Parts: sequence; structure tokens; C-alpha cells
Amino acid sequence: MKILALESSAVCASVAVTEDENLIAQSFQKSGLTHSATLMPMVSDLLKNAGLRLDGMDVVAVAAGPGSFTGVRIGVAAAKGLAWPGDKPCAACSTLESMAWPLAHLEGAEICSVMDARRDQVYAARFLAEGGKLTRLSEDGAVSLDELASQAKISGKTQILVGDGANLCYNGFQQRGVPAVIAPPHLRDQSAYGVALCALRLAKEGGLTTAAAMAPAYHRLSQAERERLERLRSQNQ
Repeated sequence: MKILALESSAVCASVAVTEDENLIAQSFQKSGLTHSATLMPMVSDLLKNAGLRLDGMDVVAVAAGPGSFTGVRIGVAAAKGLAWPGDKPCAACSTLESMAWPLAHLEGAEICSVMDARRDQVYAARFLAEGGKLTRLSEDGAVSLDELASQAKISGKTQILVGDGANLCYNGFQQRGVPAVIAPPHLRDQSAYGVALCALRLAKEGGLTTAAAMAPAYHRLSQAERERLERLRSQNQ
């Protein structure tokens, strides 16, 4: 099964093609450039340079959230546009699960995927690596560092931190007495390869969707939505 995967949920942008678990090609950049300007050219260049075609892909996958609202929207819109003409199945992948997949070979390790959600919160989920697969220990969500540290402390195991919130989380865990290490740089950032591995799991479990039905999973209201609700509440008082 060939999977074309996209990741644009944070500062990094990446595109990958896999065949089952095997990585065929990947393009990655952490330049700070706007994903709307870089993601589709990355797809085009990757396929061309690897001698691949879009119509040869079996699944189009994307990190569908949580993450940057703008980045997630760009990624999902791009994936829809790529999949729709050929009516290709889509995989709306959890950003947090995708971040953990490149470390699934670390038998018995507890992996804590974490992204800075601002407003004194992080997007986080925890996973156990077993037999090259992931067992979910907590659901995706926006939580405080106190809440996340309390969850991790119960297990008593060292947490391997991945994601753009790893440093923030590491400092918070240290202050709260939770053992933790930060994954090395090449495994820390979000990557399209992790998205492809998550998509493969979804495909095996019947969890694929259509381009029309695929939607972002933000796990929190956007700032604009929060401000609108606050204005409505003020008007109704």
C-alpha cells in the first residue's frame, strides 16, 4: 500500500511516501516559511524526484490535528485537493499519535507527545510502545502541565517527550518530579513519516475516510471563536 502523507501542524512541514512501513521518500523543512506557499510544491517536487505519480498512491494521509489552527487547515485542505480528483481514500491522522510512531520500536517505553497550545495548556497524549506498535494511554486533548504531569507520575516510568512542546514539558516535569527525557532532534519534530505509519494503522483497522468527510480535529476553540462567544455572553448579560 502506497501512502502519500502530509504534515503541517506546527513550524515543520514535511511530505512522505511510504509503501507499507517502508519509507520511499521524504521532504522536510523547518524554515519558518508559510505552509500555504511551501506544502504543495514539496508534494510536487517529492513525487517528481522519486519518479512517482499521484495516481499511483493508494491513500492520502494528513496530520489532522491538534496543532496550529492555520497549519492544520492548510494540511487538510491540501490532502482533500490531492485525493478528491481520483476519489482516493484518506487518513485523518492524530498529530499526537503520528509524532509517537517513529519511536514505536522502543519496547516498553512510554512516549508523551506534546505541543505547546498556549494559554497555559499543551496538546498531549501518551502511548506505550509494544511489539513495534503503540498502545494509547491517554486521549488527545488540551490539558494543563499540572494535569499531564499528574497522569505521567502515576505510571512511574520515564516519559520520552516528542514534539514542539518537548522542552516546555521537560522543564515542567522536572519541577514536578516526573522522570523524563527529550527524544533526539531527528525523532522529536513532527514528520510525515509518522503520519504515514498512523495512516497504515487506520487502513488496517478500517479507519479511512473520504476527501469530502475528512475534517480537522482542533480539540479546542480558535481564538476568533472564543472571542465571538465572549462577545455574545457580554451582550446577553
